[in-house]
Parts: sequence; C-alpha cells; structure tokens
Amino acid sequence: MRKKILFLVVMMTSVTNQLNAQRADLLFMVEHAIKAPSGHNTQPWKFKINEHSVDIYPDYGKALPVVDPDNRELFVSLGCATENLCIAATIKGYRSEVSVAADGLIHIDLQRDTTITPSPLFPQIAMRQTNRNVYDGRIIPVDSICELQAMEKEPAVGVRFFRNGSHEFNMIADLILAGNSRQMDDEHFIAELKQWMRYNKKHADGTHDGLSYAVFGAPNLPRFISQPVMGMFINGKQQNKGDRKKIASSSHLVLFTTEANTIEQWVALGRTLERYLLKMTAMGIAIGYMNQPNEVKDLALTMTSSLGLGSQYPTVLIRIGYSERAPYSQRRPVETVLLP
Repeated sequence: MRKKILFLVVMMTSVTNQLNAQRADLLFMVEHAIKAPSGHNTQPWKFKINEHSVDIYPDYGKALPVVDPDNRELFVSLGCATENLCIAATIKGYRSEVSVAADGLIHIDLQRDTTITPSPLFPQIAMRQTNRNVYDGRIIPVDSICELQAMEKEPAVGVRFFRNGSHEFNMIADLILAGNSRQMDDEHFIAELKQWMRYNKKHADGTHDGLSYAVFGAPNLPRFISQPVMGMFINGKQQNKGDRKKIASSSHLVLFTTEANTIEQWVALGRTLERYLLKMTAMGIAIGYMNQPNEVKDLALTMTSSLGLGSQYPTVLIRIGYSERAPYSQRRPVETVLLP
C-alpha cells in the first residue's frame, strides 16, 4: 500500500512539474508577443494561457475610435502579436496552429514537436522598433528588395514596394501630406492623440504605454513645461514639415493590402507585417509608419484607384531606409495583460 501511495505521489509530482514547465514556456511566448507594435502604442491585447494553447483577446478599452473606427489597425496589431508568439514557440520546441473567430478571438494551439526548427527571426523580436528619425537617404539595394518581396505572405495579403523618385512614391507622398492636413484639422483626432502622449520619463514610467516623449526626440522636462511645448507641434503645418523630410530621406514606401476588410484578413496582414518587420530589422533596415492615407477614407479610395489596386484594400503603409537606432517604446508588464 505504501509503495502505491509513493508511486502516486511521484507521478503527481511529475505531472505537476511538467505542467509548470509548460506554463513557463507559454508565458515566455506571451512575453515576446507583447513586443509587437500597435497604433499609438496602446497594446490592445489580453492573453489567456491554457493547458495546450494561448488565446489572444482584443482589449477594446485600448481602441482608437477616431483614427481606427473599424478596429482594423487594432486587429493588425493582434496579428503582429500572434506572429511573435508563434516565432517564440519554435524556440521552445512547439508547433503552432492559429485560428481566428468571427468575434476576433485568436486561438493558438501549441503542441510539442521535436522536428521544429527555431525561427531565425526570433532574435529580432527584441530588436525591432518603430524609427521616426529622418533617415540617411541611402537606397536599399535591389537584391535586398527582391529578397523581401520573395518572403512568405499569409493568404489574401499583398505587399508592394515603391522606390523613392518613382511616380507612385511621389503620389503616395502627396496623399500622406493630405492625410496629415485632414487629421490635424480634426479636434477629435488631436484629443485622441494627446490622450496617448507621454510627456516625460515619469509620465511614461507610470503607464508603460503610449507615445513617449523620447520617441519624438523631446528632452525629459517637467510635464508643465513639456506638455505645452510638445502641443505646439501638433498641427498640420509642423507635421507636414517633418514628414516631408522623413519621406524624402526614405528609400521606399511599402504598402500592405488585403482582399477583404475582415478581422481574419486583418490578423493575417498583421502576421505578414511582423514577419517583414523582423526580417527588415535583421537586414539593418529602419521602419516607420505613414498610415495617414489608409486612415482617411476618400484618400484611401484615391490611392486604390491611382495604384490600380482593384479590389484590394490598402491597410498599412510604412517607409523604410537606413538610420541610426531610435529610442524604444515601453511595454506594460506581462502580468497586466494576462487573464485568469
């Protein structure tokens, strides 16, 4: 009888240890998932760790109803987080299978697989950043662009590159500036933007989210000084003045599209986007967002027509080139995004 009890205790201990080890693996994946980019660095996600899976829920409390009324960019961000999690899973020897429900719940089934090869993109998760600098003007070599164009994309996702100096590049640049003028003339857009601005280190350290003073190149000053000073630059004239320099210094504009405006395809685009961002990071390429034309409906229609996109939906626009590294945005502690 004593031997049976001892055997049961040993077995229960072994199972408990295995479950604890597996939960640690899944927590490791979530810790890397939250390094994904998001609009205004809102980090609009919640995670539930299950026995053999992780669920990602949209956190609508972090939505941007003015700039992103359909939550399209929110679900693109969740797709980026999903891709990071799947890449991190390979490091721990797990195969992942992703499904997206109609309500936006992302379910990632995770099973151990000794044949899994660790993703070479994993080291770039911690290195990737949004770079708002003026770039150095160098053009990315053609072979590097070809290597990027050949990358795997999720179904229904398109990726198009436009070289600086091309007709398409200049046309999109004009739409970016038009988008700035429209958005900066909208008091609701300005109010939403200011809600997510963090005006000094103390402010940023208190929330671990939002648009830090550092990413704008501002010094760490008392908030009663920095807030009105930074506010002086939030207008169409100043935004366009800065963006003209940023666009002119970039090598290419890159447009990501979907075949349909659906949650499933937005998540798929996010997964593809993150894959590209990590690969570009590995190649020493800087990335910054220029999504204004996609966020103003009639400008998006103009871009669709001018670029001959047909039934494709322009969703994410980035600029790429070469630059010095920029400050990193903060992330909330992982325990704050976990559901019980």
